[in-house]
Amino acid sequence: MNLKDNRQRRDAEDAEDRRVNLNELTEEIIGAAIEVHRTLGSGLLESAYELALESELRLRGLEVCRQVPVRVNYKGSDLGDAFRIDMLVQNEVVLEIKAVEEIQKIHRAQLLTYLRLSERRLGLLLNFHASVMKDGINRIVNDL
Repeated sequence: MNLKDNRQRRDAEDAEDRRVNLNELTEEIIGAAIEVHRTLGSGLLESAYELALESELRLRGLEVCRQVPVRVNYKGSDLGDAFRIDMLVQNEVVLEIKAVEEIQKIHRAQLLTYLRLSERRLGLLLNFHASVMKDGINRIVNDL
């Protein structure tokens, strides 16, 4: 096996490890969201779920940043902090928190745009208004 083959094999293994790690991370995040929903129920404002989820994720040993500003560049002009990500877990997974009757296409589009502009691959759209939390979870992938 030559050097190029070794490098390609290592790159493929690294990509597989990253995919597995992201899957494990999203499982942990989903478990935390289910725990928050089970404890608080539905009917609160998004901000309450955001605070509780941040606490639950930290209890699980995860790094969490809330209301992360994202700078946007438009045709060479820096528009500054054009939007904020609700939560960023392990600097990898973007969380968009909702407490709405029903997730709409615009909510999915919003998260996909956040992923694209923040150059992140994976996001979870979490609707805490769902009667069963598993029904309120949408996984969105940005094909960088």
